[in-house]
Amino acid sequence: MRELDRFEDELIDRFKEHPVLANVGRLSDEDFGKVLLQRRFLSLAFTPAYDLAIDLLRDEVGLRIARVILREEYPDGQGYTRSHREDMKDDILRLGVSREALVTTRPTAETKRAIDETFDLIADAGVHEDSDLRLLAILRFWGEILVSVEYGCLWERMETVMPREGENRSRFYYPHHVHDEKRTSLASVSLRSTTHPDRLARRLTELFAGGASEDCFREVEERSFRLKASFYDQFLNLPSLEGVTTAEAVRPVG
Repeated sequence: MRELDRFEDELIDRFKEHPVLANVGRLSDEDFGKVLLQRRFLSLAFTPAYDLAIDLLRDEVGLRIARVILREEYPDGQGYTRSHREDMKDDILRLGVSREALVTTRPTAETKRAIDETFDLIADAGVHEDSDLRLLAILRFWGEILVSVEYGCLWERMETVMPREGENRSRFYYPHHVHDEKRTSLASVSLRSTTHPDRLARRLTELFAGGASEDCFREVEERSFRLKASFYDQFLNLPSLEGVTTAEAVRPVG
């Protein structure tokens, strides 16, 4: 487990170093808005991605964990409470993006490709004999941990705008950064762990104990990392990031 933690932590550190995420403070307000609006489309694909993984999972324990996480996206069955997607929209508008921009922005070719490749990643995992391990690893790393990393980096730009009179007004970005982060190593996860990634990690460690392959875990996490990094590559030509390169962000893991 410790070797897998080291591998995973290296991917996390490299993702933080992606030139767009590492230089978010250099973005103009207009360019930052473009990033948020395109990232919104990935968020809109989160729930169908989870639904696809649930269709392909055979492990009953993993299924229950995935179902609970998916249902938390829509916390009120009576319709009185915003969904997480609505909270995201409200945060974006609160950050100064106009409703007109929200309404008229369409996903770029690169964003569409990132969404398509996400579904390919999940579908490909489902055809393997060790599909349960692969699918749960994708949900944990692509859907939780790397999302926390993204929002943590973006929050560095947001935190001067969101607070008002000492109150943090973010209903989406900051709460997801905190709740989805990797708090416990794979080697030390326990029954007391309650965050989404830790709940998924607990089941993964049980599958490893049953003989599941560590190599496939590395494979899907590497693919998840590359998919996330490639989405942000499209913003390297923004005027406020002139001269930034992705060479280090996409180098192979040793």
